Amino acid sequence: MEKRNAKALLPIAVFVVLYLGLGILFEYGLNIEMGFYKIPVVIIFLLALLVACLQNRKLSLNDKLKIMGVGISDPNIITMIIIFMLAGIFVGVVGRTSANSVAYFILSLIPPQFAVVVLFVVSCFVSLAMGTSVGTITLITPIGIAVSRASGFDLPLCIATVMGGAMFGDNLSFISDTTIAACNGQGCKMTDKFKENFFIALPAAIVSLVIIYSLSVKNYSGGVVQEEYHLIQAIPYILVLAGGILGLNVFLVLITGIISGSIIMIATGMIVPTDLLGNMGDGAAGMFETSMVAILVASICALIKEYGGFAALLYWIKKVFKGRKGGLLGMGLLVGLMDIATANNTVAIVMANPIAKEMSGNYGISNKKAASILDTFSCIFQGILPYGAQMLVAISAASGLGETVSAFDILPRLFYPYMLFISSLVFISFEKNA
Repeated sequence: MEKRNAKALLPIAVFVVLYLGLGILFEYGLNIEMGFYKIPVVIIFLLALLVACLQNRKLSLNDKLKIMGVGISDPNIITMIIIFMLAGIFVGVVGRTSANSVAYFILSLIPPQFAVVVLFVVSCFVSLAMGTSVGTITLITPIGIAVSRASGFDLPLCIATVMGGAMFGDNLSFISDTTIAACNGQGCKMTDKFKENFFIALPAAIVSLVIIYSLSVKNYSGGVVQEEYHLIQAIPYILVLAGGILGLNVFLVLITGIISGSIIMIATGMIVPTDLLGNMGDGAAGMFETSMVAILVASICALIKEYGGFAALLYWIKKVFKGRKGGLLGMGLLVGLMDIATANNTVAIVMANPIAKEMSGNYGISNKKAASILDTFSCIFQGILPYGAQMLVAISAASGLGETVSAFDILPRLFYPYMLFISSLVFISFEKNA
């Protein structure tokens, strides 16, 4: 019988208390802007790792280092880190003006009374191509504000629409941190996870579009949004998206995007080669924290598993959640709670991965289904957190353009995350074959 030791979960509790406690203090006690993101998450994880190392005196420090080494050397962890680097380089190469060109091109094709509907579609496409919800919100929120000003559409609705579309792509993109983390953590192909995930996300997106259409079209005042765009800049994004959907190797897909983006950026005179190399370095460096989190979490989880922490958690989960459907719901709520604690859906998935992997075996859940549930529920919770990066960046972007809007104005209009939650529950309810 596998040993169970609930005390082995102490490092996770230490991380949650420190990160959430300091975040609340910084954000609401000291009124520090983006307070949650001023906390060095790597330092908090290092403290949690120290706690894990101080536990279980029966093992020597060398034994614990060997256990951590085995956790870090997992092929999925190595693959995840390399993909993180390549995804960062890709974004560094193509730059963010390319995404703006995509947005304004699509807006130019559609009658202006459908502008808010288009905002959602554009945000979905851009986040699918870029693999980042925060980056999408940073780029498209100013466009949403311009749409609101020109056409008279409700500002919180425009911002919430951008946020919803951004979470759609964050959940599904082949180069999203969350997809990479979920697929490698559960050991499944990205295409398999995409197919599983798509049939949860698509109904939610369609219902959201209908709601957005019904609320926006009747309030159109006649304004038009027009901006210059360069369509050639969208080619690398389209190649990456198409390659992912076709099921090509993720390394090949990202390298294709990097090469095509480099050629286009240099050939069109948008950047000189030396600056391009610098941007590549900046893109890779931007993934440093995420990569370090993956390494530290792998170390912590290896020790927790050795001490019997995961066995204790699984025992409790199995007592509360019965059957495969219960297992899927328990898995979703687990990553959701991790996300509430960390305000970072990638970190939440990385933390939940080892436990979810054990749950998959115990409940008979396939790897692709587990990866899909982890990614989907993490994006649901992250998409509605008042103190999440997505919300804070959207409010900050609006403030920078002279608009005042609060999280409580936006929350009631975040239709996509709410519809995604309902769609996920329906998916679990009708689940038949794991």
